[in-house]
Amino acid sequence: MIIGVQLLGVLFGLMMLYVTFIQHKRRELTFNEWGFWSLLSCVFIVFSLAPGLLDPLVESLEFGRTMDLFTIMGFMFLVGSLFYTYTIVRTDQKRFEELVRALAIRRVKRGKP
Repeated sequence: MIIGVQLLGVLFGLMMLYVTFIQHKRRELTFNEWGFWSLLSCVFIVFSLAPGLLDPLVESLEFGRTMDLFTIMGFMFLVGSLFYTYTIVRTDQKRFEELVRALAIRRVKRGKP
């Protein structure tokens, strides 16, 4: 792997570790969330520094390069994260609609416009 790409991967992993640590300190992430994202960042750093660790997996899946595996795994993670975010937003939207509806009904019953 090109040393520049490895350096970029390590810098990205370190930045993610820093950002997750700051978010955890601000209490915007739970301990479990912080642990998950920190572990994911560390794994990313390790695989950036030693992509040869993935060679047996790359060969068994018959990919041409390790970068192909990273690209496919990245898209899978992105689609999964997008779907999870969509379901959370949709649930919150339904709760918000129910709250607004209940407040509107309560206001009408009180006689306020």
